[in-house]
This record gives sequence, structure tokens and C-alpha cells, in this order.
Amino acid sequence: MTHDHSHHHEINNYNRSFAIGIALNVIFVIIEISYGLVADSLALIADAGHNLSDVMSLMLAWGANYLATKHPTRKRTYGLRKVTIMASLLSAVLLLVAMGGIAWESLERLSSPKPVDGVIIIVVAAIGVVINTATALLFVKGQKHDLNIRAAYLHMAADAAISLGVVVAGIAIILTGWIWLDPVISLLIVVAILVGTWQLLRDSIDLSIDAVPQGIDVTHIQSYLKDLEYVTDIHDLHIWALSTTETALTVHLVTTLEVIDNSFLRDTQEHLHQHFNIAHTTIQIENEAGDYQCVLNRDEYRL
Repeated sequence: MTHDHSHHHEINNYNRSFAIGIALNVIFVIIEISYGLVADSLALIADAGHNLSDVMSLMLAWGANYLATKHPTRKRTYGLRKVTIMASLLSAVLLLVAMGGIAWESLERLSSPKPVDGVIIIVVAAIGVVINTATALLFVKGQKHDLNIRAAYLHMAADAAISLGVVVAGIAIILTGWIWLDPVISLLIVVAILVGTWQLLRDSIDLSIDAVPQGIDVTHIQSYLKDLEYVTDIHDLHIWALSTTETALTVHLVTTLEVIDNSFLRDTQEHLHQHFNIAHTTIQIENEAGDYQCVLNRDEYRL
């Protein structure tokens, strides 16, 4: 009961974080687009487009975070926890599409730069630094353990840095009069976002195809299982992500045990949870005696 209470308390905290982050960024997107059009600044409009995609990403992450709490059903025996992985993948894809459009527009503007209002750029982008930093801080605690939360954190932290870059661009335009800096800064924004998004995209794709999650040492787990008392061999070991926060494992253990030892199973599961962060473990026990041969004990089922 303590674990459930803590889990729901953590979700409620994230609900507040998502609500505050979305509200702040919606207000800022409206401000940034409005003044971007007034100042005729592609850098501001590009940053507003990115912030809008971040709002969508925050909404996706929030929705996925909520759906992941739904109980399993007869049809969906794992519940809806995997939607957190789908949300992080979709968030990365949406961001890449948005950046493609901004890069295209920036290249066109670079060939024929237009005058911009440097003062407006500086003021609006400075507001963005404050808002994006505040939003990123809402997710800094959970980003180490949840890909969904990490996606939100990285988006907002990158936005804060990018907005700071736009401030620098505005100052440079005022001091030098180089209006071509506006589309150049837009392209730099795109490059920075692409670099920051690549790891998120790769991790999301890996988890969506049931790859072993980051931070899980398969070799170490194999060694632990093979060194267990009574165990003479292991096979059909699979490790995958149930969600962006939960890892599952299934394995067949060939043992000298003549009867199933519930204490042995419980101790093994608890060790895997405490030392390898694997929350959902399914173990099949097979006795090495006799002529029994598991149909999954073949080379194609071995790591």
C-alpha cells in the first residue's frame, strides 16, 4: 500500500508540473508569435514553432503518464503503460518535422534577409529564457528515471538555451546591423534541437521494439542468474520495457531443485528488482533431471 500511495502521489506531482508547464508555454507561444510577426523576426517565429511543438509534447507526455495508471484488462493484460514509449517516440518525430519546416524557411530567408526589430527580439526571447528554465526545473527530478519526463525536461532545457541564443542574436543585430543573423540563428536553433533530439529518438525507437533499456547490464544479469544456488543453466532470457519507467524480465532456469521453492523465487525476484531495477520478473523453473527438453532451449532463443 505504501508503494501504491507513493506512486500515485508522484503522478499527482507530475500532473501539476505538466499543467503549469503547458499553461506557461501556451501563453509564451502566443506572445512570441505575435511579436515575431510585429518584428518580422524568423528567429522568434522559429522559436515559437518549437515551443508550440513542446506544448504538444508536454500534452502527449501528460496524457501518456495518465493512461499508464490504468489497470490491465483481459484484452490489454499489461494495461496501457506502453503508451509512454509511444508518446516519447511521437514527440521526437513531431519535433523533427517541425524543425524541417523551419530550416526550409530559414534557408529561403537567408537568400533575401529582411530588417528585424532587435529590441523586440531581445525582450521576448528573454521572457522565454525565464519561462523555459522554470518549466525545465519542474521535471529535473524525474528525468533520470523516466524517458517521458526526460523528453519534457530536455525540450524545455534546450528551449531555455536557445532563447538565450536569440537574445544574443538580437543584441548582435542592434550592434552590427547584420540582418542576416536572424535566419542564421534560426538554422543554429534547428541544428541544436536536432542534436538534442537524436538520443531521445534513438531511445524511443529502441524501447518501442522491445530492446533492452538503457542502464540494464544483460551480461551482469546473466552472470547473477547462472551463479544462483541450484541453477545449472539458463535460457530464453528476455528483458524489455513495459513503459518508460518499468522493466520486465522473463527467463527459464534449469535447476537441481526437485520441487518448486517459493523462497528461492521470491529472493531472486527481489534481488533483480533491488540491484537491476527490474520490476516485473517471470521465472520458469525446469529440473535438469530426466529427459525433459524445453522447446525454447535452442540456439535461436539464446543471447
